Amino acid sequence: MKDLSKSVIFQRGNKLPEQSANNFQGTSYLNMIVPFESELGCPIGNVTFEPGSRNYWHKHPGGKILLVTGGRGWYQEEGKGARELQAGDAVEIPCNVKHWHGAAKDSWFVHLAIEANMSAGAAEWLEKVSDEEYNKLK
Repeated sequence: MKDLSKSVIFQRGNKLPEQSANNFQGTSYLNMIVPFESELGCPIGNVTFEPGSRNYWHKHPGGKILLVTGGRGWYQEEGKGARELQAGDAVEIPCNVKHWHGAAKDSWFVHLAIEANMSAGAAEWLEKVSDEEYNKLK
């Protein structure tokens, strides 16, 4: 297992606080490259997931873009099969599409998360990705 705990391109950032436990399973880190308060209205975060870590199902009213910079992980939209992700992959997440993303069980996973159309509103966090669902992924 390649250890991406230090850095891939951008600094790993800080461990997500305990209140993020309602949005993430496992341990993840965040380094805001472009802050939410930027006048450009397009925040960008470097998100690092420890092996097996993932976020809950959620939706973005304005959509989102993921640019994978390291490791191996998964992205899944509701009603579709999970898509394996590796460095160099990009995911364009349409507005209000229910989805989740996170690390593979045996790999760190790092991506840039680019918020689109922030004026549409904040992410809507939903239920956990079940262990049964996640453990089917190879």
